[in-house]
Amino acid sequence: MKLKFTKMHGIGNDFIVLDLRRKKINKLEAVVRRLSDRRFAIGFDQALVLRTSRKADFRMDIYNADGGKVEMCGNGIRCVAEYIWKRKLSDKDTLEIETLAGIIRPERVKGDAAMVRVDMGRAITEGKLIPARASGPIVDRTMRVLGKTFRITCVSMGNPHCVIFVKDVDSFDVERFGAAIEKNKFFPQRTNVEFVEVINTRKVKMRVWERGSGETLACGTGACAAAVAANLKGLTSSKVTVVLKGGTLKIEIGKDERVFMTGAAVEAFEGTVEI
Repeated sequence: MKLKFTKMHGIGNDFIVLDLRRKKINKLEAVVRRLSDRRFAIGFDQALVLRTSRKADFRMDIYNADGGKVEMCGNGIRCVAEYIWKRKLSDKDTLEIETLAGIIRPERVKGDAAMVRVDMGRAITEGKLIPARASGPIVDRTMRVLGKTFRITCVSMGNPHCVIFVKDVDSFDVERFGAAIEKNKFFPQRTNVEFVEVINTRKVKMRVWERGSGETLACGTGACAAAVAANLKGLTSSKVTVVLKGGTLKIEIGKDERVFMTGAAVEAFEGTVEI
């Protein structure tokens, strides 16, 4: 069976987009795992599956490289929106896309066709809703991992994030500690982990360990979570630039506490693969 795909990326966080609105694939999780291999297949951080929706314009299902299904992906939803607009599947400037995290609304940025602004909704800071094994906000909570003590701040942007502030993010051992924290029993559904260096009140630098994918060049929901965590701790203002390995994202926390993310969405190529 031949499967058409589109390779896209949001500041280096790379995906395949599969339009399965009129097609069914058996054992999709296994197919995603195989195709995600960067040496023997296409290679990507996540697969984004476009489906029909009864409550929104479209639905986006998200699969990590390990085949696990997850709630939300900020860079991914920008890419899906760009995919929809480029193929004229909708003429709306603001889309409603159903996800496991709820309905998310990406919109075109006037004057810059490559940029997409997304209303990510309000961050969740209640521990049990993140989910984590604690009640109330989790800010500067002590966690001991692999002989090192961290102060963690936890946020959900529809998916769980553990944010840790460090002095020098470039030299930090993200792989070692990210993998351990992701699977820590404090997080019943595992977690994404952001390691963040504050440059000033309007700029932070971040590396991210994504649940089920490992370290990636960027993470949209992670950038939002980092901005929210930094703001909660009084380290940054409500508007902050998040610098990631793959590029930058602009994050704004509105007066109503809604979080807005603006960044690029780029199509690399289209292809067909035998599955």
